[in-house]
Amino acid sequence: MSDAYARSGVNIDAGNEAVQRYQHITAEWTHPNQLGSLGGFSGLFRLPGDESRALVGSTDGVGTKILIAAALERYDGVGADLVNHCVNDILVVSATPLFFLDYLAVGKLDPSVAARIVAGCYRACKDHGMALLGGETAEMPGLYQPGHFDLAGTIVGIVDVAAVPDRERVTPGDAIVGLPSIGLHTNGYTLARALIAPAEMLAAFDGATYADALLAPHPSYYSSVRAIQAVAEVKAMAHITGGGLLDNVPRTLPDGCKAIFEQQRWRVPPIMLELVKRGNLSPAERYRTLNMGIGYTLIVPLAQAEKAVGAAPGAKVVGWIERRGPEDGPVVVHPART
Repeated sequence: MSDAYARSGVNIDAGNEAVQRYQHITAEWTHPNQLGSLGGFSGLFRLPGDESRALVGSTDGVGTKILIAAALERYDGVGADLVNHCVNDILVVSATPLFFLDYLAVGKLDPSVAARIVAGCYRACKDHGMALLGGETAEMPGLYQPGHFDLAGTIVGIVDVAAVPDRERVTPGDAIVGLPSIGLHTNGYTLARALIAPAEMLAAFDGATYADALLAPHPSYYSSVRAIQAVAEVKAMAHITGGGLLDNVPRTLPDGCKAIFEQQRWRVPPIMLELVKRGNLSPAERYRTLNMGIGYTLIVPLAQAEKAVGAAPGAKVVGWIERRGPEDGPVVVHPART
């Protein structure tokens, strides 16, 4: 299959193979307090002296969205994007954020720009009652082009081990609740930049500009998930990031189960429809490269689905769980009828 994302410079298959190699390398030994294995949304480490709780850690970046932010000198949002992305990654195991550290690397340091970026991190940390414990600002001329920078962060949270969702409880007939995305969030930007030229960024699009659509924030789903957990049993969750529905949702499924999505059940943001059109993306490409309108999924018992969607703004039942046959894939997405 021709892969538009790979042609633009990002090979998802190579990334998945790298993780498999990491897992092979680290299979020989794990720390006795380490829970789970590499390849999830976050890692768990049993809290020393308290076996009932675990620390939860995750590290991520903003990706090439920062190239658009830098070109337009719109630095205020990427710090919050970073924090919210990391919050969502540890939320998958129901963790509460404790503290965050940022890493900002530049070719030449502009203190005013750096302050705007870190201010975004601080605001998002404050919104979650989480400490911005520290960070690192690295000036590396020669490694980064003038005006370019990289931004990454590490989050640590805490969770009661008994409260960690268990995908083995997922059964055929369960409902999949989806929380809506605002836009690309922090994935698919290499493809977007290949399809939308810099000269088009300030052109009108969907009542604003292409730049506004592409720089739409990566939201935190923390409050919505906690509201759903208060009224329904949440068996498993996924943050829909790189790899889209096709690569992220399988992490929430036990052997013998598959997820069925009906795209007509939710709205796809116009910017994604534009990218699908410009890139002539096949269904497999679009649902693996972009979030296609779903930023986060939760699997709940069907009998509790109505309460779940009523607890969080924009939540919808977007699919269900079926038994998986030996020839079936783990995720099936039925495109909207045209």
